[in-house]
Amino acid sequence: MVSDKFSRGPGRTVMVMFNAITHSQIFVLDQDEAVDFYVGKLGLAVNTDVDLGFMRWLTVSVPGDPEFEVLLEKPGGPAMSEETAQQVRELVTKGAMGGRLVLRTDDCRKTYETLLSRGVEFTQEPTEQPYGIDCGLRDPFGNQLRFTQPKA
Repeated sequence: MVSDKFSRGPGRTVMVMFNAITHSQIFVLDQDEAVDFYVGKLGLAVNTDVDLGFMRWLTVSVPGDPEFEVLLEKPGGPAMSEETAQQVRELVTKGAMGGRLVLRTDDCRKTYETLLSRGVEFTQEPTEQPYGIDCGLRDPFGNQLRFTQPKA
């Protein structure tokens, strides 16, 4: 049950207008290649794949948890001009677009080994952190991904 108000410190109350974040977005350069990577290698599930005419609405989520979807969006119209889309594609390729996903796993090292055997290239091997164990990788387009095994 979501309250319609919550405290933000002494003497401050804020009205709650939303009850969930349902979607996030990252840019990909090829949506079919994105499905191969995010579904075929990482094991996520396609949640929605619809041709809207002006764009393809393609989302993935953790299997069995469709409440949070990631839109795998190809830069372009109608949201941006072709010139801007080209600039965005260049930034994505450099890993400078800021697209990030952080996934949680029960066993970081086992997940790392499984993904390594599937041909996923990593930017950081599993590393002990104050919050648990995590590692880093990039998707085929340059977006940074991490997965974490939180401390018990």
